[in-house]
Amino acid sequence: MNKTWNVCAIQMNIRIGEPERNVEEVIKQIEAAVAAHKPDVIVLPEMWNTGYALDRVHELADEGGKQTLKLLSELASLHHVHIVGGSVAVKEEGQIRNRSYVVNKKGELVHSYDKAHLFKLMDEHVYLHSGNELGIFELDGVKCGIIICYDLRFPEYIRNLALQHIEVLFVPAQWPNPRLHHWKTLLTARAIENQMYVVACNRMGTSIGSDGKPTSFFGHSTIIDPWGELIAEGDDQERLVQGEVEISLVQQVRSRIPVFEDRRESLYRLQ
Repeated sequence: MNKTWNVCAIQMNIRIGEPERNVEEVIKQIEAAVAAHKPDVIVLPEMWNTGYALDRVHELADEGGKQTLKLLSELASLHHVHIVGGSVAVKEEGQIRNRSYVVNKKGELVHSYDKAHLFKLMDEHVYLHSGNELGIFELDGVKCGIIICYDLRFPEYIRNLALQHIEVLFVPAQWPNPRLHHWKTLLTARAIENQMYVVACNRMGTSIGSDGKPTSFFGHSTIIDPWGELIAEGDDQERLVQGEVEISLVQQVRSRIPVFEDRRESLYRLQ
């Protein structure tokens, strides 16, 4: 497919336990991204509505995702931009989900995805319920996938997405210090081994948890091409990380090194 996307990842601070202020910040940042870059696709970070206020997430989570969907739909249609809405805490039937919403330029919901792998080191498994479906959707006829943060550490999960012929993988995250090396290495590996674009949006700033301890986030939102080459990368400050994604490059790379054709699935099963 001969299509070029202008993609912008919004690398922002998230105020823990303050959904209203975070909504105001998202509106401001999307307006700034549209004015500065006129993007085709905007990507937000993980859990941007509440942050990791997990001890209060039942009272803070968006009931049924209604407020988030209304906001993203209005912003997408107003600015005529696809929005990969990072993820938010959503309450549904008494359960809390770490959920991503994808909305197209018309303001229509294209896809929702619940984080599959919960990060026990941050007690996600205590407060949240995991999803059980792959995140696969299309925008402008381009097949895309989405994972959330810790999902990045599971290559077999992401390979399943690639086997569904996705060309762009979106990765909203709250990936903290000191694991910058892991973040950069894993994103690059996922792009190379699956011969696809990876667009990752990580938050920056510092949050104080319920235990009173600070957690800092290094940003470094990143866009990587199917060869594993860096297109754009942020630093540890508030940034709009922008780059162009040329969709036709995916098939060029896959035809040059036919990894998917050369797979031997019989060898990959546990004996």
